[in-house]
Amino acid sequence: MDSQSTTHRLATVAHFLRLIAATLLITSGALPRITQAQVAGGRQRDRGPGIPTSMFGTYIERGEWLLYPFLEYYRDANLEYSPDEFGFGLDADFRGRYRATEGLMFLGYGFTDRLAVEMEAAVIRARLRKAPDDPSAMPATIEESGLGDVEGQLRFRWNRETHRAPEVFSYFETVFPLQKNRLLIGTQDWEFKFGTGFVRGFSWGTTTVRAAMEYDAADANLALGEVAVEYLRRVNSKLRIYAGVEGTQDEIEGITELQLFLRPNLVLKINNAFGLTSKATDWAPEFGLIFSIR
Repeated sequence: MDSQSTTHRLATVAHFLRLIAATLLITSGALPRITQAQVAGGRQRDRGPGIPTSMFGTYIERGEWLLYPFLEYYRDANLEYSPDEFGFGLDADFRGRYRATEGLMFLGYGFTDRLAVEMEAAVIRARLRKAPDDPSAMPATIEESGLGDVEGQLRFRWNRETHRAPEVFSYFETVFPLQKNRLLIGTQDWEFKFGTGFVRGFSWGTTTVRAAMEYDAADANLALGEVAVEYLRRVNSKLRIYAGVEGTQDEIEGITELQLFLRPNLVLKINNAFGLTSKATDWAPEFGLIFSIR
């Protein structure tokens, strides 16, 4: 790891911590006394009565704002790429070394007991080192920084869970094409996703199964998108744990997460994702703070 990269990463972490501190200062005096929604007994004890969001193991209630600034790091020793994707002619697959640091902001609002909306935006610095056996004219290293993915979602709950039936929810996602001239970062064309999931609570924890279809306007391709199996368990009033397996085709990863309730309206999320297949990112840790405002 070179000194320039280390210095930039430390600067990114420092900027993120300043953002957290500023948000704490803004919210600590302005928030009313908010209590965690009463955790429903039985099947909803792990998650409460809210609508599932796109953040792992996180639910949102009517009239609630969720603000989640977080930082994510990506480390992959064998990222698959093709030089022609970067404008260097050769249509062949190689494996390069990839590193990235990303700061993100998530904002969600629960309009009703059934409908919620989300927005998420990122800034990112990414670097790809060319594979040793790549004979193309592609530079040895491609490095970019700037605006990352910017996306919005609508989340809708069709029904609440009963003793006989699971909760069913759907979501529609749009990723905006705001980086048409970048190679590594952001999104170059419109992307759309529609998915559906099922949530079921048990005495030993809550399970969620979901799947989505994705449309990428760049190649006019409609395909099966993310598929996931998730587990959530409230250990006590201060701790909730999450585990899941999520993937798209041959890129599958495992995810673990701790959610520490520092205050009723403030949750520290410590997330760790790791690749289960060679084409998935090797390691992608994440941490951040969720602020609940009503």
